[in-house]
Amino acid sequence: MKRFSILLTLFLLVMAGSAAAQEERDLTKAEKKALQERIDSLQYAEAVQALNDRAFTLEADKVIFKYGQTAYVTSNTNFVSVQDDKATVQVAFNIPISGLNGLGGVTVDGQFSKYDLRTDKKGNVMLSLSVMGSGISARVDITLYAGSNEATVNILPNFSSNRLTLSGVILPLHKSRVFKGRSL
Repeated sequence: MKRFSILLTLFLLVMAGSAAAQEERDLTKAEKKALQERIDSLQYAEAVQALNDRAFTLEADKVIFKYGQTAYVTSNTNFVSVQDDKATVQVAFNIPISGLNGLGGVTVDGQFSKYDLRTDKKGNVMLSLSVMGSGISARVDITLYAGSNEATVNILPNFSSNRLTLSGVILPLHKSRVFKGRSL
Protein backbone atom coordinates (compact mmCIF):
# COMPACT_ATOMS: atom_id res chain seq x y z
CA MET A 1 0.00 0.00 0.00
CA LYS A 2 2.84 2.34 0.84
CA ARG A 3 4.45 1.69 -2.55
CA PHE A 4 1.15 2.39 -4.31
CA SER A 5 0.73 5.78 -2.57
CA ILE A 6 4.29 6.81 -3.52
CA LEU A 7 3.67 5.87 -7.15
CA LEU A 8 0.35 7.72 -7.13
CA THR A 9 2.01 10.84 -5.69
CA LEU A 10 4.78 10.74 -8.32
CA PHE A 11 2.20 10.25 -11.07
CA LEU A 12 0.21 13.27 -9.87
CA LEU A 13 3.35 15.42 -9.72
CA VAL A 14 4.29 14.47 -13.27
CA MET A 15 0.76 15.25 -14.48
CA ALA A 16 0.79 18.64 -12.71
CA GLY A 17 4.18 19.49 -14.26
CA SER A 18 3.03 18.59 -17.76
CA ALA A 19 -0.17 20.62 -17.31
CA ALA A 20 1.89 23.66 -16.28
CA ALA A 21 4.21 23.15 -19.24
CA GLN A 22 1.26 23.10 -21.62
CA GLU A 23 0.02 26.42 -20.27
CA GLU A 24 3.35 28.11 -21.03
CA ARG A 25 3.44 27.87 -24.81
CA ASP A 26 6.48 28.80 -26.83
CA LEU A 27 6.40 31.77 -29.18
CA THR A 28 6.03 31.01 -32.86
CA LYS A 29 8.70 32.08 -35.35
CA ALA A 30 6.53 34.97 -36.53
CA GLU A 31 6.00 36.18 -32.96
CA LYS A 32 9.72 35.95 -32.19
CA LYS A 33 10.56 37.87 -35.37
CA ALA A 34 8.01 40.59 -34.59
CA LEU A 35 9.33 40.89 -31.04
CA GLN A 36 12.94 41.19 -32.28
CA GLU A 37 11.95 43.84 -34.84
CA ARG A 38 10.23 45.83 -32.09
CA ILE A 39 13.33 45.64 -29.86
CA ASP A 40 15.58 46.68 -32.78
CA SER A 41 13.38 49.66 -33.63
CA LEU A 42 13.45 50.85 -30.01
CA GLN A 43 17.25 50.53 -29.91
CA TYR A 44 17.49 52.44 -33.20
CA ALA A 45 15.33 55.29 -31.87
CA GLU A 46 17.43 55.41 -28.70
CA ALA A 47 20.67 55.53 -30.73
CA VAL A 48 19.34 58.32 -32.99
CA GLN A 49 18.32 60.32 -29.91
CA ALA A 50 21.81 59.85 -28.41
CA LEU A 51 23.40 61.08 -31.66
CA ASN A 52 21.14 64.13 -31.65
CA ASP A 53 21.98 64.83 -28.00
CA ARG A 54 25.72 64.53 -28.69
CA ALA A 55 26.03 62.05 -25.82
CA PHE A 56 26.79 58.55 -27.07
CA THR A 57 29.34 55.76 -27.16
CA LEU A 58 30.00 53.38 -30.02
CA GLU A 59 31.20 50.16 -28.37
CA ALA A 60 33.15 48.18 -30.96
CA ASP A 61 33.60 44.42 -31.01
CA LYS A 62 35.45 44.27 -34.33
CA VAL A 63 38.36 46.29 -35.73
CA ILE A 64 39.13 46.34 -39.46
CA PHE A 65 42.56 47.61 -40.46
CA LYS A 66 43.70 49.48 -43.57
CA TYR A 67 44.15 46.42 -45.81
CA GLY A 68 41.09 44.49 -44.59
CA GLN A 69 42.58 42.45 -41.75
CA THR A 70 40.02 41.91 -39.00
CA ALA A 71 40.49 41.58 -35.24
CA TYR A 72 37.73 40.75 -32.79
CA VAL A 73 38.12 42.76 -29.60
CA THR A 74 36.28 43.44 -26.35
CA SER A 75 33.64 46.14 -26.58
CA ASN A 76 34.28 47.74 -23.20
CA THR A 77 37.86 48.76 -24.15
CA ASN A 78 37.34 49.66 -27.83
CA PHE A 79 35.08 52.63 -28.36
CA VAL A 80 34.42 56.09 -29.72
CA SER A 81 32.66 58.36 -27.27
CA VAL A 82 31.20 61.85 -27.64
CA GLN A 83 30.02 64.01 -24.76
CA ASP A 84 29.22 67.71 -24.97
CA ASP A 85 32.13 69.08 -27.07
CA LYS A 86 34.70 66.35 -26.31
CA ALA A 87 35.43 63.10 -28.14
CA THR A 88 37.42 60.05 -27.05
CA VAL A 89 38.78 57.34 -29.33
CA GLN A 90 40.23 54.22 -27.72
CA VAL A 91 41.49 50.98 -29.19
CA ALA A 92 42.95 48.22 -27.07
CA PHE A 93 43.97 44.82 -28.35
CA ASN A 94 44.19 41.56 -26.44
CA ILE A 95 47.99 41.47 -26.28
CA PRO A 96 50.38 40.98 -23.36
CA ILE A 97 52.00 44.42 -23.86
CA SER A 98 50.38 47.22 -21.86
CA GLY A 99 50.54 49.84 -24.63
CA LEU A 100 50.32 53.59 -24.22
CA ASN A 101 46.99 53.49 -22.39
CA GLY A 102 47.80 50.57 -20.07
CA LEU A 103 45.31 48.33 -21.89
CA GLY A 104 47.32 47.26 -24.93
CA GLY A 105 46.45 50.12 -27.23
CA VAL A 106 46.00 53.86 -27.35
CA THR A 107 43.48 56.36 -25.96
CA VAL A 108 43.18 59.87 -27.38
CA ASP A 109 40.94 62.75 -26.30
CA GLY A 110 40.12 65.88 -28.22
CA GLN A 111 37.64 68.58 -29.04
CA PHE A 112 35.40 67.98 -31.99
CA SER A 113 34.02 70.34 -34.60
CA LYS A 114 31.92 70.13 -37.76
CA TYR A 115 29.26 67.88 -36.21
CA ASP A 116 27.38 67.01 -39.41
CA LEU A 117 24.41 64.66 -38.84
CA ARG A 118 22.25 63.57 -41.77
CA THR A 119 19.84 60.75 -42.69
CA ASP A 120 19.55 59.12 -46.11
CA LYS A 121 16.31 57.97 -47.74
CA LYS A 122 16.76 54.41 -46.42
CA GLY A 123 16.92 55.62 -42.81
CA ASN A 124 20.67 55.20 -42.30
CA VAL A 125 22.09 57.98 -40.13
CA MET A 126 25.53 59.36 -41.00
CA LEU A 127 27.59 61.50 -38.65
CA SER A 128 30.83 63.17 -39.61
CA LEU A 129 32.99 65.12 -37.18
CA SER A 130 36.57 66.34 -36.94
CA VAL A 131 38.49 65.56 -33.77
CA MET A 132 41.55 67.58 -32.76
CA GLY A 133 43.62 66.97 -29.66
CA SER A 134 47.12 66.35 -28.35
CA GLY A 135 47.23 62.83 -29.78
CA ILE A 136 44.67 62.94 -32.57
CA SER A 137 43.83 64.90 -35.67
CA ALA A 138 41.29 62.90 -37.62
CA ARG A 139 37.94 62.83 -39.33
CA VAL A 140 35.52 60.39 -37.73
CA ASP A 141 32.64 59.10 -39.89
CA ILE A 142 29.92 57.10 -38.14
CA THR A 143 27.15 55.22 -39.95
CA LEU A 144 24.15 53.98 -37.94
CA TYR A 145 22.23 51.41 -39.95
CA ALA A 146 18.44 51.73 -40.19
CA GLY A 147 16.36 49.54 -37.93
CA SER A 148 18.98 48.70 -35.27
CA ASN A 149 21.70 50.26 -33.15
CA GLU A 150 24.50 48.58 -35.13
CA ALA A 151 27.03 51.00 -36.57
CA THR A 152 30.49 51.39 -38.05
CA VAL A 153 32.99 54.17 -37.53
CA ASN A 154 35.80 55.07 -39.91
CA ILE A 155 38.70 56.92 -38.32
CA LEU A 156 40.65 58.78 -40.99
CA PRO A 157 43.82 60.49 -39.67
CA ASN A 158 44.65 63.83 -41.29
CA PHE A 159 48.42 63.31 -41.39
CA SER A 160 48.69 59.65 -42.44
CA SER A 161 46.77 57.04 -44.38
CA ASN A 162 46.40 54.59 -41.49
CA ARG A 163 42.63 54.45 -41.46
CA LEU A 164 40.83 52.23 -38.98
CA THR A 165 37.25 50.93 -38.99
CA LEU A 166 35.41 49.87 -35.85
CA SER A 167 32.14 47.95 -35.90
CA GLY A 168 29.74 47.72 -32.98
CA VAL A 169 26.65 49.29 -31.40
CA ILE A 170 25.73 52.84 -30.41
CA LEU A 171 24.51 53.36 -26.86
CA PRO A 172 23.58 56.45 -24.85
CA LEU A 173 26.24 57.42 -22.32
CA HIS A 174 24.20 56.27 -19.34
CA LYS A 175 23.98 52.72 -20.78
CA SER A 176 27.60 52.52 -21.84
CA ARG A 177 29.93 50.19 -19.93
CA VAL A 178 33.34 51.18 -21.26
CA PHE A 179 36.63 51.31 -19.38
CA LYS A 180 38.81 54.26 -20.35
CA GLY A 181 42.56 53.86 -20.22
CA ARG A 182 45.27 56.48 -19.74
CA SER A 183 45.02 59.06 -22.50
CA LEU A 184 47.90 60.74 -24.34
